[in-house]
Amino acid sequence: MSLVNDPRWTEVDRYVEDTLVGRDEALEASLAAAVDAGLPTISVTPAQGKLLFVLAKSMGATRILELGTLAGYSAIWLARALGPAGRLITLEIDPHHADVARRNFARAGVADRIDLRVGSAHDTLADLAARSVAPFDLIFIDADKVSYAAYFAAVLPLSRPGTLILADNVIRKGAVADTGSTDANVIGARRFHEAVAREPRVSATAIQTVGAKGYDGFSVITVLE
Repeated sequence: MSLVNDPRWTEVDRYVEDTLVGRDEALEASLAAAVDAGLPTISVTPAQGKLLFVLAKSMGATRILELGTLAGYSAIWLARALGPAGRLITLEIDPHHADVARRNFARAGVADRIDLRVGSAHDTLADLAARSVAPFDLIFIDADKVSYAAYFAAVLPLSRPGTLILADNVIRKGAVADTGSTDANVIGARRFHEAVAREPRVSATAIQTVGAKGYDGFSVITVLE
């Protein structure tokens, strides 16, 4: 089977963006700023960003945790869903990425509701747990794939019954089904799903997606207890 992107995937994404997502100067500027700063072009698509917004908005989220800020594109979507009284904590290991994200947050008018923490997510998550912070309503994992299983274990104590945990880039162009893969990201995605499957306090599924970013997918997890 060929894994070359079908041009229709991008055409449909463009249709969805034009019809349902709409143009947004602040979001478009954040993507342009990322390119100008030399950041990798791996942000979620506009349609996926709108999905994050819709999910957060529909559950009335007031506290969100994001792992992997990059230039802040997805964080802007999530922060807008929170409203002025909400709080988003987003974790980024690269100071340069964080600087770009801060400027993007300010331009989008959401800096007042975002707490961007720079450093190892493992360390920051341990610190949040040690401080017994209030649980998060939604947790979005979009950082290094090798660490997904560890991230899942670390965010579970920061959740509550009903918390929604989303994990991006877990299908890996279908390679997640390859038991013999030696790709570290594929192995990370498989270990993550195995860890989720063993955890009785959650219920989960994974969805394959196609679009402007190609063939991938995300996991959707709800905390039961």
